[in-house]
Amino acid sequence: MSFLEMKNIVKTYPGVQALKGVNLAVETGEVHALVGENGAGKSTLMKILAGAEPMDSGKLFVDGQEIQFSGPSDAQKKGISMIYQEFNLVPEMTVAENIFLGCEPEKSKLGFIDWKAMRTRAAQLLDRLDAHINVRLPVSALSIAQQQMVEIAKALSHKARLIAMDEPSATLTEHELAHLFKLIKDLSRAGIAVIYISHRLEEIFEICDRVTILRDGEWIATRPISEISREEIVRQMVGREIGQEFPKVPVALGRVLLRVTNLSSANRIKNVSFEIHAGEVVGLAGLVGSGRTELARAILGLEPRSSGTIELEGKALTIRSPMEAIKAGIALIPEDRKGQGLVMGASVRENVTLASLHKFSRSGFILSKKEMKAVREMVNDLRIKTPSIDQPVQFLSGGNQQKVVLAKGLLTESKILIFDEPTRGIDVGAKQEIYHLMNALAKSGMGILMISSELPEILGMSDRILVMHEGKIVGKINRGDATQEKVMALAMGMV
Repeated sequence: MSFLEMKNIVKTYPGVQALKGVNLAVETGEVHALVGENGAGKSTLMKILAGAEPMDSGKLFVDGQEIQFSGPSDAQKKGISMIYQEFNLVPEMTVAENIFLGCEPEKSKLGFIDWKAMRTRAAQLLDRLDAHINVRLPVSALSIAQQQMVEIAKALSHKARLIAMDEPSATLTEHELAHLFKLIKDLSRAGIAVIYISHRLEEIFEICDRVTILRDGEWIATRPISEISREEIVRQMVGREIGQEFPKVPVALGRVLLRVTNLSSANRIKNVSFEIHAGEVVGLAGLVGSGRTELARAILGLEPRSSGTIELEGKALTIRSPMEAIKAGIALIPEDRKGQGLVMGASVRENVTLASLHKFSRSGFILSKKEMKAVREMVNDLRIKTPSIDQPVQFLSGGNQQKVVLAKGLLTESKILIFDEPTRGIDVGAKQEIYHLMNALAKSGMGILMISSELPEILGMSDRILVMHEGKIVGKINRGDATQEKVMALAMGMV
């Protein structure tokens, strides 16, 4: 008998049927992968499991007993914990306070918190995870990997029997990922089930026992990992054949569009020089902390430069803000789409035109028909799945949110687009669409700077690769000469 069974789960939002009779069964101690394209229904199903959303119909069983959750606390009482991609932690509170938030140990019936006991128990939970973290520190002082350990410790404090993890590896280094995998295997051996949601299929084959595949809100299949191939998973996820993983199309390079010379900033960047030609995709590689994002921020005026010059089509630029960068012809597709790329409560239409409203206004009034026409064209061209251009972006899937950020950048009609982790947290089908879009942009004469932590992506889509180490560009490699070993050696300062 399965520890968890979800049968014929149905959920509808305004204009969208998110789940259409989905099934999921998880055994005690099993590591169970849940995969599907963005918008397939994975997050909705997990919100129902965690008690954060009610289902419209269907049945949920824990240990063979039918259950109805009225909220997350009900799910926790049954041993079910959810670790979302955006952690549910209070940054200003300490590690110990976050782990026991809402269930603090008390000294007496008067309700006073037993701080010593709380810190001791928090330290014991973290020791169990081999996570050496000072429990008195505020969560805001921790790395992403450490915050993830706090979330897992919090789940264990509730005596979790099943922990669902949504994209747990998205921002981890290789060392941190290896620690996470060891921890998941330890949890499994202790009889704790894990639902593992990831777009990185290589991870699923490394640590999961079975996989459930969703597509367009429907259950497609559940298979043992040992009996299914990566290609079959992808085919069942997208409902069609996916071509070459990195469909790079060579483009004849034109004139120099962007020239950065001896650029330095107070925050990490040291004497950086490079060029981007029309039609060129330049990959920017490096380890976490190498200065890749800081370089983009310096170019966009988000960080003041202490020296150096930036030229666009031979014209020297003085950029003090992202808006000045956009007006000059340089736009960013940010890594953090929710924190930096979107206004989550605003509509698709409002987000798409946010950076280019001057094109759709006259005398302080927005030209609605012109704006709606431009947005609808973007929605069609990028195949953004939304019931309406007035749908709030918070109700779209991650992949479609990413496309809205892309649409906003494209509508600025910039000559240089900086993609910072363009495919992080999106599925294989959406990745292909973004790669094809990059090809089309390069063919149209635009220049692209692509920052990515995924070496296969850098190698597969770049015409030329710049490698950063400790704030400097330590290597420039042409596409034909690039190998993973060369890039990593440069990134680690070994050359």
